[in-house]
Amino acid sequence: MDSDYIIKRKIYDKIKKHLDKKEITIISGIRQCGKSTILHKLRTNLIKEGEKTIFLNFDFDKDKEFLKTQESLVNKLKFEFGSNKGYVFIDEIQRRENAGLYLKGIYDLRLPYKFIVSGSGSVELKEKIQESLLGRKRVFEMTPVNFSEFVNYKTNYKYSEKINEYFEFEKEKTEQFLKEYLNYGGFPRIVTERETDEKIELINEIYNSYIEKDLINLLNIGKPELFKDIFKMLSYLSGKLLNLTNISNDTDTSVQTLKKYLYFAEKTYSLTKIRPYFNNISKEIRKAPVIYFTDTGMMNYISGKYGNLSTPADFGFVFQNFIFNILKDTIPKNHEIKYWRTTDKAEVDFIIDKTSGVTPIEVKYKKLKKTNISRSLRSFINKYEPQNAYIVNLSLKSKIKINKTTIHFIPYTKLFSIKSL
Repeated sequence: MDSDYIIKRKIYDKIKKHLDKKEITIISGIRQCGKSTILHKLRTNLIKEGEKTIFLNFDFDKDKEFLKTQESLVNKLKFEFGSNKGYVFIDEIQRRENAGLYLKGIYDLRLPYKFIVSGSGSVELKEKIQESLLGRKRVFEMTPVNFSEFVNYKTNYKYSEKINEYFEFEKEKTEQFLKEYLNYGGFPRIVTERETDEKIELINEIYNSYIEKDLINLLNIGKPELFKDIFKMLSYLSGKLLNLTNISNDTDTSVQTLKKYLYFAEKTYSLTKIRPYFNNISKEIRKAPVIYFTDTGMMNYISGKYGNLSTPADFGFVFQNFIFNILKDTIPKNHEIKYWRTTDKAEVDFIIDKTSGVTPIEVKYKKLKKTNISRSLRSFINKYEPQNAYIVNLSLKSKIKINKTTIHFIPYTKLFSIKSL
């Protein structure tokens, strides 16, 4: 059995519940985040329950003849299941041209089969399937292993029912786990590997596989070295304003090409681009994006710092990237994460933009002792009067009030259990 089977993923139960729905279940996400593992685990459990299943993969030559056309797939399924219920698992769906139309045609035949498909977050999967399968699918976006899943695995699930209490009582061990996680990230194969040299080999393989399979072959990008140069620059700029003109000049490419590559990177889930929050056009930044990587380990590998973070300065922006990923996984889909900057250099790391108002969040890789408020956060509070503001740090839990705003100082581990921001 592959070692990453033993990492229990929170998303698994959500996907399992969807197997009772007629809609197509689509699992998407960055390459090597555990999608195929989820498929195999779902199938294994269905077989144990006496259900009929079939597993097909667009990467397997022996399966391609059955997947070539809608008719060939339907004929194969009728041969396997007849008119009985059956579960159809299809991996690497992004390999299929016009995958959305392909699945739509089969779904609309109203066959007695449940389809569960997965694929890396390619533009084709992200866009065309979304357009073609309106009302016919539910998409589950997978990420690498998150910090709670990581700690549960590392502690052999001894504290899985009380992980928040573990964070509270085992502060030193939690800090050690945090440093390991920030250094190496959450790709399942990396998490389960103990040897540092092997982790380096694995992250190299994952990164180059992403470049070659998702970007070069699938999206027909003809200059992989240029993409790697751009990625290297971006790895130094996580959490910072992107000046596309400067990056364009430094990589000797056009701004238009740079924007296209950023688009590809975002649609293949390797990074996320966030927009500024602004009301005052003359004094607040309103155009420059900020990016964050899906996995801190991949970001560190690209920048040449993989496994070598040691000082608070090293960990600072990586920790900010880590907090962004927690927020992205935690906040409701109808909320948007933005940032705030002004022309006179005031800044707040994250702004949760909701229909009911905004919530500013500052991130500090520090064991705070006092409830100090930065000039920037105070400026935002005075201007927008949010109901709540948060300062996420390593240790301090407290709160104070400034006018109408309650400012919460919370350890980062509290983000996993907080109900609303």
